[in-house]
Amino acid sequence: MEIKLEYVRKRSEFGRPCSFSDSLAEVTVDIPPDPSLAGDFIPQDPVDFAFQEGPIMAVHEVNTERVQVSVKGVNHVEGGWPQHIDPKNSELTSRYREEVEREDAYTRSVQRLGSLVEHCIRQNNAIDIYEEYFEEEEEEEEEEEHPSAKTISVIRDPNMTKRMATHISWHPDANRAVAVAYCSLDFQDSRKDMSFDSYIWDLEKPYSPELTLKPSSPLVTLEYNSKDWHHVLGGCYNGQIVYWDTRKGGLPVEMTPVELSHRDPVYGACWLPSRTGTECFSGSTDGQVLWWDIRKMSQPSEKLILDITKEDQLKKALGASALDFAPTMPTKFLVGTEQGTIISCNRDAKTPPEKIAHIFSGHLGAVYRVTRNPFFPKVFLSVGDWTARIWTEELMDSSSIMETKYHTPYLLDGCWSPVKPAVFFTAKSDGTLDIWDFLFHQKEPSLSLKVSNDPLLSLCSQDNGRILGCGTRLGIVSLLEISPGLCTMRKNEKTLTSTMFERETRREKVLQDKHRERLLREQDQARAQPEEQEDPREVFEKAREDFFSIIKAEKRRRGQEDPEESEEGEEAAQ
Repeated sequence: MEIKLEYVRKRSEFGRPCSFSDSLAEVTVDIPPDPSLAGDFIPQDPVDFAFQEGPIMAVHEVNTERVQVSVKGVNHVEGGWPQHIDPKNSELTSRYREEVEREDAYTRSVQRLGSLVEHCIRQNNAIDIYEEYFEEEEEEEEEEEHPSAKTISVIRDPNMTKRMATHISWHPDANRAVAVAYCSLDFQDSRKDMSFDSYIWDLEKPYSPELTLKPSSPLVTLEYNSKDWHHVLGGCYNGQIVYWDTRKGGLPVEMTPVELSHRDPVYGACWLPSRTGTECFSGSTDGQVLWWDIRKMSQPSEKLILDITKEDQLKKALGASALDFAPTMPTKFLVGTEQGTIISCNRDAKTPPEKIAHIFSGHLGAVYRVTRNPFFPKVFLSVGDWTARIWTEELMDSSSIMETKYHTPYLLDGCWSPVKPAVFFTAKSDGTLDIWDFLFHQKEPSLSLKVSNDPLLSLCSQDNGRILGCGTRLGIVSLLEISPGLCTMRKNEKTLTSTMFERETRREKVLQDKHRERLLREQDQARAQPEEQEDPREVFEKAREDFFSIIKAEKRRRGQEDPEESEEGEEAAQ
């Protein structure tokens, strides 16, 4: 049955306003109860009622429009001059200024204003409002803040074909921008539509790059010049060195010729603190370190072949996979190699073989990063294979003085904290960022944070140590803000860190001396014994007996010797 409601109204009443009035309530329909119908119903006993006291929640989604931010400048024009005086003409302005200074009104005004300014200066000097009254007293120990970090911004490769974020460099002027080098380091990666561009990003506008750098080959490394902020140095995948002037756009100002450049990708490029601010040097896996001047990039000004045999032969050179230079040591630099060796070089040496000063061996694989401690330049950090190691140049021919535990994933990058001498960061191939504070924990990191599901390839910290940039294999750069406890230097922290490094250095010296003594003792014993070779079975049997005798002696000392267990152990060993 179709239910239909018809509403009938005159045509003339359509559109007329409704008029409401107050009236008493009236009953329009009244249906009295019928007791005869009670037999058709079943009484319900007991009766349950549910009440919901909590507020009823509803889900709402709002998609707001993105605000478009634009950067605009203000052109200040000097004013206050009479109409007949041109402010750009220095002669007219100086002549008018002299005329005004000779007037009596000017003298009276200066005297009147001078007394007011003098009164204000004396009033300010009367008390120091920033004086610390209790600076010498020890501060009350507050609760230790739990180490933490949070992501504040994410920068993504704008291209559809994703590449690796191989290097990050912060702008020297208050870190207002960050330069990211994008390159695919996979062997023979020939994907179509792969861009060669790298980008400079403004942190206030992370959705679009501020400047697009267009090299002739993908960039592996990218560095700002600390003296001239507009100059950016890049090392290309094809071995060329390129530099940009950001004021002139994204096209390179000049680049090195291919025939005189590196033969392999440039994994390290650093600016040198010269007077002109135009000198730099680069290192590559072709085994060469080349020095350049951006004013004349037609050929390198100097060359060093990383041949540790000191024969200066390129076929025996070790490939440079990491490069570090500290302005506090202007003549020395460190080179990490593909073979796991770290080379300390001195540029001021007379001959090329003498420039290779010292060699540090300890890593089982390639050294992906080597960097000096910003507070103790003789102490440096290296990252490679499954560990990060700390070395000192005071021990030339020994192992590292400190190291992290062996991790399951590879370590691909690392850097020191610029504000805390014992804190450093490491990036792993499983996308985890580890923050170590060796002053408090040496076996486990103070904070381990899962940044991405992809490997972390590059790390770079701001000068204040608060913001850390992490680049991934898919070209995503995550900016992390670290908790204040990991980026604020505490009282006597530098002294305690120096003491720790000195203690570990002395310990390593003692171990090194004992190792040398043992080698000399073994050599003397080998000379004293006849040249007859021992039977390997006898050597094994003697070592087995010595092992079980040590076990028995230890059990006797603890009072827990069990003859049956020792016999069973001997039978199992046999």
